[in-house]
Amino acid sequence: MNIVLGITGSIAAYKAADLTSQLTKLGHEVHVVMTKAATEFITPLTLQVLSRQPVLVSLEDEKNSWKPGHIELADNADLFLVAPACADTLGQFANGISPDPLSSIYLALPPETPKFIAPAMNGKMWHHPATQRNLAQLKEDGVKFIDPAEGDLACGYQGTGRLADVETILKACLGGAGIE
Repeated sequence: MNIVLGITGSIAAYKAADLTSQLTKLGHEVHVVMTKAATEFITPLTLQVLSRQPVLVSLEDEKNSWKPGHIELADNADLFLVAPACADTLGQFANGISPDPLSSIYLALPPETPKFIAPAMNGKMWHHPATQRNLAQLKEDGVKFIDPAEGDLACGYQGTGRLADVETILKACLGGAGIE
């Protein structure tokens, strides 16, 4: 299966290495797309080695071909997964704003492509009315969510906002897409 894995700016981005590795070991072709903010938490090189594929970070990375890489990735995706997804990216997706390859891919996905998002953020951000509006819009648009877990957050708070465990994400998106 061809999976587009989006990684956004969150301390939980380090868990994307394990997720990428697990998906690749299961025999899936994983194409990692990172936001610029995600590269502050984990390097594209790490994910390139684990996925055995080039990692897309900016639209400038697409200069090697006449065909826009983000459109090709969207056209060929059997599954679209963002883990972790920060509040900023949720807002971009919900409002059709596409300043980067990840949000551009999201907008270019065929309607039938399964879309999963695993949010990770501060609990206050998660519960904010704007975030909740964006979640409601994305659910209406057919996106499935892998809810954040409760516990110690990187900011020092306790509450909801931790990225779901890698096993939970794998089970939700692979089982939810009808793939084992």
